[in-house]
Amino acid sequence: MNGTNAGTGAILPAALIAFGLIVGGWALGSQIKATRLSDRYVAVKGLVERTVKSDLAIWPLSYKEAGNELSSVYAKTDADKQRILKFLSDQGIQNSEIELGVVRVVDTQANEYGGNRAPNRYIIEQPITVRTARVDQVVAAAQKTMQLVQSGIVLNSNPGQGVTYKFTGLNAIKPDMITEATRNARAAADRFASDSGSKVGSIRQANQGVFSISGADQGEASGEGDTGGESFQADSSVMKTVRVVTTVQYYLEK
Repeated sequence: MNGTNAGTGAILPAALIAFGLIVGGWALGSQIKATRLSDRYVAVKGLVERTVKSDLAIWPLSYKEAGNELSSVYAKTDADKQRILKFLSDQGIQNSEIELGVVRVVDTQANEYGGNRAPNRYIIEQPITVRTARVDQVVAAAQKTMQLVQSGIVLNSNPGQGVTYKFTGLNAIKPDMITEATRNARAAADRFASDSGSKVGSIRQANQGVFSISGADQGEASGEGDTGGESFQADSSVMKTVRVVTTVQYYLEK
């Protein structure tokens, strides 16, 4: 009896060890298989572009007068302002769409050093800005600014002083564009999987990408990387191209 019990006692631990090795091997094999499957994926991009019309126009009109008598220079400046406001009114621009900036007065002799004197002691300038959603109205009016020049008004022509057009409705079209871009990415993944004898599985990773807005006739706008941000340029174009590229990784299944 003692011998039998001893034999049974020796067999049981051995059986448990063997069972443990079998289970451990199965688990390890399953883990390796899962790891290999997780390495099987494809990264694809989905592109969507839409042409939209700007819905905001910003038109700065900065003018100035110069002279040696402050009162007369100011009178000329005020007369210029009235002519510009009348011009804008004649073009159909409403008072609520016009912003009058702060009048700036420069005394060129206030900090004068050396013997070089400016031809005029006083320079007065004032910015007037038109901001409106009636883009077509501004497009037509901006083509007639020569009338102001012909009347003797000196308009500043500094860089960035031209009319800019913006599209502010991006948030309204974002969801549909992302959906369409993801659909296009899935179609690309399906084609790749079909060619490789696989099937497309679930999404491994997805990135919305950058929304960019550029002039419709000026090519692609530069982005800030695939971080879900936005990029804007080509403000002088009325028609815009909104573009987004999404990057999606799909698991591949046999």
